Amino acid sequence: MPVRKKRGRMQEKIEQFEQMCRAAGLKLTPQRIAIYTELMKTDSHPSADKLYGRVRKIFPRISLDTVNRTLITLSQIGAAFVVEGSGDPKRYDGNVETHQHFKCVNCRKIYDFRHKPYDNIKVPPSIRKRFDVLRKTVYLEGICDWCRRRLKKKVRR
Repeated sequence: MPVRKKRGRMQEKIEQFEQMCRAAGLKLTPQRIAIYTELMKTDSHPSADKLYGRVRKIFPRISLDTVNRTLITLSQIGAAFVVEGSGDPKRYDGNVETHQHFKCVNCRKIYDFRHKPYDNIKVPPSIRKRFDVLRKTVYLEGICDWCRRRLKKKVRR
């Protein structure tokens, strides 16, 4: 994609983010915008710690706590998602469009994928009676292609 289109899409996303913040009654601080922008620049589903390393290059005095609280706030207003899983620090995704996740249990990388049948998962009536379902996600774990090839090479040796 040409750089000009990427900049245009990023600006569009930042404007949408600003509207979400205003609707939620949140101040638009430069730090909050930087955290959101850095999250949007990556598809690696970073943890708060990883994002903190990136944002600190822009705001050297920012704290990890500020980054962590901001990411939680972003997920609460719908500007980001917490990628579900277990055992690792929370990972965040700035892509709020419908999609699913696959996590490699070996290298820990999280991949986005889209499988339309997963978009409309039916909630069982027994769950609907007891709970208000706010979001339905699909999260798969396994071994990615890269790790699978690497592991096969080790076995052959």
